Amino acid sequence: MAGAVDFSAGGYRFLPSVFQFSAGVAALSAHAIERVRFRNPVPLKQGFERIEQLITQAGRPLTSFCACELRSPAPFTEQGFRAFNEVYVVTLQKWGLFDGKVNPVARSNVCPEIDPPAEPSFHAFSFTVAATDSVPSFVIAGSAEVREGGASYKERTVRYGETSPEAMREKARYVLGELERRLAEFGFGWADTTATQVYTVHNLIRFWPTRSCGAGRRAPGSPGIMRVLPCKGSNTRWIAAPSAGNAWCDPAPSAVARMSEAISGLRPQAID
Repeated sequence: MAGAVDFSAGGYRFLPSVFQFSAGVAALSAHAIERVRFRNPVPLKQGFERIEQLITQAGRPLTSFCACELRSPAPFTEQGFRAFNEVYVVTLQKWGLFDGKVNPVARSNVCPEIDPPAEPSFHAFSFTVAATDSVPSFVIAGSAEVREGGASYKERTVRYGETSPEAMREKARYVLGELERRLAEFGFGWADTTATQVYTVHNLIRFWPTRSCGAGRRAPGSPGIMRVLPCKGSNTRWIAAPSAGNAWCDPAPSAVARMSEAISGLRPQAID
């Protein structure tokens, strides 16, 4: 994986990865990353429309779209995953984000065991805003226990098909190491994160390494998969209704006091 690359049109840096997403993003100087979570998952097409509306209302270019969190009904086959990604990147190309080879937008994709969506949907997204004197902000893309490379998914998966405590500990060590490596590429560590999400259908306590990565949250995930995603360092979260409704601040642990004033174009009020 190459080092961080500036994407000045969006106000952030990114870690190049594969064509469908980057490994993480960090705000450039005079910018900050803000996260918007939908109250309910929004299907891909409608989600892109809502994201375009919200970013435009905030007075930001569509190139400020820097990360998203997806929810899917079930794990994809390798062929199905590529087909999905080829559709997904069409909008990014229209927005001036994807040039046909390099994609700066970080992403996570989880298949919930409980109450999965009927189709691939947006759970949340992040974009950059103009900011002065802001603390460093970033989003690291989610990682499962799958190594990078040209081999098949099965061949690249750490302890494929194994769920013993020893195998799960090895998977967890790999995932944490990968997230630490990505954080380090931006000059960050676990102490800089304001939120970390862990997804697995297995009993996390049985195999989670003793070297904690900070605040973790358990949620359903894909069977046999241990996934940490995404690590974030941001000040304010916004919750958006799928139709006319209210949005409000949900401050992260290190949120600054001037939350609403710090966000150009966004206020804790109706935004639909």
